[in-house]
Amino acid sequence: MRLDDLPTPALVLDRRALQRNVARMQARAKQLGVRLRPHMKTAKSIDVARMILGESGDGITVSTLKEARYFLDHGIHDITYGVGLVPSKLDEAAHLMQGGADLKLITDDVEAAHAASQRGQELGVTFKVMIEIDSGGGRAGLFVDDPALIELGRVLAAGPGTTLHGVLTHAGHSYACPSTNDIVAVAEQERATMVDAAGRLRKAGLACPVVSVGSTPTAMFARNLDGVTEMRPGVFCFMDLFQSQLGVCAPEDIAVSVLASVVGHKSDGSKAMIDAGALALSQDQSLEGFGRVLGKPWKVAKVSQEHGHVYPADPGAKVDPVVGQRVRVLPNHVCMMAAMHEQYHVVDGGDEVVAVWDRCNGW
Repeated sequence: MRLDDLPTPALVLDRRALQRNVARMQARAKQLGVRLRPHMKTAKSIDVARMILGESGDGITVSTLKEARYFLDHGIHDITYGVGLVPSKLDEAAHLMQGGADLKLITDDVEAAHAASQRGQELGVTFKVMIEIDSGGGRAGLFVDDPALIELGRVLAAGPGTTLHGVLTHAGHSYACPSTNDIVAVAEQERATMVDAAGRLRKAGLACPVVSVGSTPTAMFARNLDGVTEMRPGVFCFMDLFQSQLGVCAPEDIAVSVLASVVGHKSDGSKAMIDAGALALSQDQSLEGFGRVLGKPWKVAKVSQEHGHVYPADPGAKVDPVVGQRVRVLPNHVCMMAAMHEQYHVVDGGDEVVAVWDRCNGW
């Protein structure tokens, strides 16, 4: 089977680019002296996980409990669920643990910690819980100087159904950095904040074995991760136009694209339409609009539900396809793009589909 044989839109994964990206991040983790615990919310694929971890490897991050179940069913046991715990999901988490998962939860809330401790005791499990820290991203987590940090640590450590496993953060603000030097500064802020948080807990007599940081840009540009035990980048395996514009990767490192068909065009070369719109590409925008057409001076400048509006990306360029022509659109935010597709059509740098890999979607 070749790409021309596929119905469109279809998700295409270049295995050679994936292998290069994985090798680069594995080398970074080794250089920095930390464990690589990849965030699988990007790929949601056991085949990609095995490539990163090795066939006998273990230790991932997920963003849904459905992902946790999927990877557990495929033999991965060491799993961090990287979304704040809520009491209504504790029974499901316990069920995963009883099925063999070494599951870690996160929270920044004292009342949620009390609920987890009580429910863990009732269910006969001990939840391993990490405290989420805000290292500058502003999304979630306690500030390092918040008195609730020690209170929360004590609740988790003393509770009959919980144990304090460590601290965790995500430097999401690295995605807004205008330069490499700014990413370096955010990476150091992330590291220093987490070392500070762990130190405060330890000074209070609380064990803090794991110090976990995450974000592909900071993982790629951190000068050192002294005091950190693991990093959790996710988008590194596929990369995207956002990462390319940050200088984290080159355009040729982008491993995933959406295959689309041209369904119409203007005779003056000003515009074409493809059958990949917001549902196939996502609505995340970058300097390249809703995505750049691979190998062409074209970009998707507008999307409706099932249509992409393709315009020239470069001055003087024209959009001059024929109806039925296949094009591949590079993603702005690959996590969002891939989430709408059920499987990867794997190629090795060419047009031949060498494998089809499944994904775990939904919640």
